[in-house]
Amino acid sequence: GAGRSDASPDEGVVEDLPLIDEKAVEQLTEGLISHYLPDLQRSKSALQELTQNQVVLLETLEQEISKFKECNSIVDINALFSEAKHYHNKLVNIRNEMMMLHEKTSKLKVSGINI
Repeated sequence: GAGRSDASPDEGVVEDLPLIDEKAVEQLTEGLISHYLPDLQRSKSALQELTQNQVVLLETLEQEISKFKECNSIVDINALFSEAKHYHNKLVNIRNEMMMLHEKTSKLKVSGINI
C-alpha cells in the first residue's frame, strides 16, 4: 500500500544476501588474486633485491669505516714514531752531556792527584 512507499530502498537486500552463490564468490576471489598476485610477487622480488643491495651496501660501508680506522691508527703510529725520535734525540744529548761531565770530572781527579 501507500505505507510501503516510505520504506528504505535498501529494504529486502539483507534477505537477499544468503542467496549469493558461494561458487561465484570463490571465482571472483580467485580472479582478484590472479589479477593482483603477479604484481605482489614482482613487488616481493623487488623488495628482496633491495634488501640484498642494502646488505651489500652496509658491508661495503663497514669495510670503508674499518679502512678509515686503520688510517687513523697509522696517523697515531706516525705521531708515536716522531715523538720517539724526539725523545731519542733528547737521550743522545743527555748522554753527550754526561760524557762531557765524566771527562771533566776525570780531568779534575787527575789534576787533583797531581797536586
